[in-house]
Amino acid sequence: MGEEEMKKDFVGFEYREVKVKKKMMNLYEDHYTCFGWKEEGISEPIDKVDSIILKFKRDRKIRNKAELTRLQRQFEACANDIAALEQSKGIKASAAAYVIGVMGTAFMAGSVFAVTGGNVPLSILLAVPAFLGWVVSYPVFREIKSKKTEEVTPLIDRKYDELYTVCEKASALIYH
Repeated sequence: MGEEEMKKDFVGFEYREVKVKKKMMNLYEDHYTCFGWKEEGISEPIDKVDSIILKFKRDRKIRNKAELTRLQRQFEACANDIAALEQSKGIKASAAAYVIGVMGTAFMAGSVFAVTGGNVPLSILLAVPAFLGWVVSYPVFREIKSKKTEEVTPLIDRKYDELYTVCEKASALIYH
């Protein structure tokens, strides 16, 4: 094989590692191919249990690289927005449930102090809202989360549509 043929066969690659939440892993694996990337492997980061590092490579001399990079940034922005919207479903609900649970615990502490002080009627009076706080916190969590999910789902769907449009454009640049 001549030196001229070896130069034609040589392919230089660029590499990229992307840290993503495990639940977003399939989205990145499936769609990074639209930007010319091929998956090389997966590794677990030391610092975050719920994340994963995806390793990709692609030809350095890929056609339309500047436009593909711009579209890839747009894809990543959409994916980050989707992840943030998914996370927002439970934040307000969790906060409300925690506050109600802590208030129930505070009432229980008052009840315990009242019974140790010999005031049983006050202890019973404080125990009722304590148990209510503990029992009600989960249904409140579910209710708030379901309302937030209804509110956020159309936004997430729009982001997925935008993401798919970006991937279609990128795929057209590579495969056509």
